[in-house]
Amino acid sequence: MISVESLRVEFGVKPLFHDASFVINDRDRIALVGKNGAGKTTLLKILCGRQQPTSGHVSIPNDTTIGYLPQVMVLQDDTTVREETRKAFSSRVRLKERLDEMERQLGERTDYDSESYNALVARFTQDHDRYQMMGADHYEADLERTLTGLGFVRSDLDRPTAEFSGGWRMRIELAKILLQQPDVLLLDEPTNHLDIESIQWLEQFLATSPSAVVLVSHDRAFINNVTTRTLEITCGQIIDYKVRYDQYVVLRAERREQQLRAYENQQREIADIKEFIERFRYKPTKAVQVQSRIKQLAKIVPIEVDEVDNSAMRLKFPPCLRSGDFPIICDGVGKAYGQHTVFSDVTLTIRRGEKVAFVGKNGEGKSTLVKCIMGEIPFTGELKVGHNVQIGYFAQNQAQLLDGTKTVYDTIDYVAKGDVRLRINDILGAFMFGGENSEKRVSVLSGGERSRLAIIRLLLEPVNLLILDEPTNHLDMPSKDVLKEAIRAFDGTAIIVSHDREFLDGLVTKVYEFGGGKVREHLGGIYDFLRNRNIESLNQLGTSSPVPQPVETPPEPSAAKQNYAERREQQKRIRKAEKDVKLCEKRIEELEQRISELDSILCTPEGASDMTLVTEYTSTKKALDDEIARWEEAASLLEELQNE
Repeated sequence: MISVESLRVEFGVKPLFHDASFVINDRDRIALVGKNGAGKTTLLKILCGRQQPTSGHVSIPNDTTIGYLPQVMVLQDDTTVREETRKAFSSRVRLKERLDEMERQLGERTDYDSESYNALVARFTQDHDRYQMMGADHYEADLERTLTGLGFVRSDLDRPTAEFSGGWRMRIELAKILLQQPDVLLLDEPTNHLDIESIQWLEQFLATSPSAVVLVSHDRAFINNVTTRTLEITCGQIIDYKVRYDQYVVLRAERREQQLRAYENQQREIADIKEFIERFRYKPTKAVQVQSRIKQLAKIVPIEVDEVDNSAMRLKFPPCLRSGDFPIICDGVGKAYGQHTVFSDVTLTIRRGEKVAFVGKNGEGKSTLVKCIMGEIPFTGELKVGHNVQIGYFAQNQAQLLDGTKTVYDTIDYVAKGDVRLRINDILGAFMFGGENSEKRVSVLSGGERSRLAIIRLLLEPVNLLILDEPTNHLDMPSKDVLKEAIRAFDGTAIIVSHDREFLDGLVTKVYEFGGGKVREHLGGIYDFLRNRNIESLNQLGTSSPVPQPVETPPEPSAAKQNYAERREQQKRIRKAEKDVKLCEKRIEELEQRISELDSILCTPEGASDMTLVTEYTSTKKALDDEIARWEEAASLLEELQNE
């Protein structure tokens, strides 16, 4: 579908990457990985034509359509959510207008045997088939289904886009791109503004999409669930691994081991040659051999080793005073803005040493409760912060609070104590601030770089209660691993607001779900929570729920057995409905193909006079209408079963 040959991109003396060649095939699911600054976003821009390479060639067939979601885009605020999303169907609307015009012409003309009339019939048939394949007039249902999957509720669809935050407007742009159904989807960090439920919906959408997908993401679970092939940008090259991300990690480690051995052998060879040159440089009898060694040394191409993986590095929070047994106690806490109630009657207790997650749809109050705990906003009810609690807080805007006049190194050196000061360069390297980057001033850093620096600073402060609000949005996978291990080894208490399942997995032992103005407590890890909610359907997350109990007790064995049987029966019904839908789709495809063949035959003088073909055409058309009606019933039943 897309062929890349000998691609080279230069922004300075050293090329970003060179001699890159690969092919993107139909229905490929590709993860594009590499350290920050390796050129992932640049490559996506080149693939979609927004940027030109220094040299090389990108070959894209003329009829191939590409949908590109950048990390940052210009957003418009002059329409409603529904009207803005409808722009995705502009090509379908134009095609419908052309069909209406051709249908009008066919109704008015009487020159049935003319060449131009036959050409018009053929063009109408071709465009009509294409229109049906695009979904015909059913785009409103597709629009609502996609926006709902990405977290909007029906009442949001007629609200102006100006009322939504940048993250929600990015969801609208993502919906538009998905609804256009391009041949190739280029997605640059699509999960940054999505919650867990929306990420899972997007996973399922991409799994069934006929489009090829090239994906940049730091969400390891998302990449593993979506992609089956990995392109890595490293040391100025693009390496193609025909495996999913987890397998790529293993193969990459093996590759790096081989590189290290080859590098060490080469360094020994270089050292031997240099030693010979120095030993015999001034001996006339060895002049020829010395010159030969000098030429040999000049011809050696240095072996590059893939960037060092710092994820194995361990950071540890400095010691701090022991807090009371209950760092946070909420009793009937509520927060409202005017007539809008964010949450009410929140009653929870977080014990010393617990690591808990706040999850739920965006806008349900996770960050709001954190601000209540920090005393930043007023609230109703009673909220107690325990004895000797020292809070380390990472807010979503934490990066803006750093001193822009300091360098990266000085920012960390200011808070580092004791032996940690001897390891500042190693710590900065683990978070991609190695080498000259440590001397940059904070004022010139990007938003993502500032966020990473704020997290490093937090890791070095003596605290016993960590509150982290979306800490992983701008971290790559190695940096997230460093942070995760540091929190896991942390002796104190941690509250983590995050949509990153892989980050939360194995880290938290309790999950608080925000939704419908309530906060529900779930014991267990993040995947325990997701499995439990899957019983009721993830689509119901964030909707109004019954008043929660303080702790959800496990069901009795008999109830669990009954639930298991019900789930099995439900899965059987879903599989049968899916089979019915596929059978209908196959039959529709066959009938449409036959109608297309009959159209071509009936356009000829001989075919037009054959009443047998006319009768077959009429009966096939009726069969198609009946089959489409059956498909709609089957698809509706399947959707109901999946939402139960």
